[in-house]
Amino acid sequence: QNSKAAKMVRDQIEAKRAEYAKEISHQEEVLRQERDALQKQQATLSAEQLNVKGRDFQAKVNELDRDVQAKRQALERSNADALQKIQEVMVKIITDIAKDRKANLVFQRSELVLFDQGFDVTDQVLQKLDEQMPTLTVNFVAPVAANAPDQGAAAQTAPAQAAPAQKPPAKKK
Repeated sequence: QNSKAAKMVRDQIEAKRAEYAKEISHQEEVLRQERDALQKQQATLSAEQLNVKGRDFQAKVNELDRDVQAKRQALERSNADALQKIQEVMVKIITDIAKDRKANLVFQRSELVLFDQGFDVTDQVLQKLDEQMPTLTVNFVAPVAANAPDQGAAAQTAPAQAAPAQKPPAKKK
């Protein structure tokens, strides 16, 4: 949380969140104006015309809801991917420190009630993490609407294709 890279990730995620919020706010304002116009037309439209326009308006509201959800999920995924990169570097650093100290157990400080401060390597890990990864640019995942059939089908088949590559290597005898 305190590393330079993690702070950079937070800043980038917040900037993207603000950008999305601005876009969504604009879309909501357009929908409010459309709703107001529709309400003004109520007296002049037939029941059937009003019903059709009402359904069209509701479809736009539903599309905005899906867009908001897709953007939220894309932000969460982008953040998780970036933090995973930091975590991978951090684990390597901790592993190296543990080897140097001939330690065979490493715990998070939050999991311990009492311990000798001499065993705490938090500051050392943070320093090395900042040296090895002073910056990190978030690779933003594009929002995918829930109703996009082609992209949804591709996303469902992609993990099945990637699964064989995740098998551990065979042990040599």
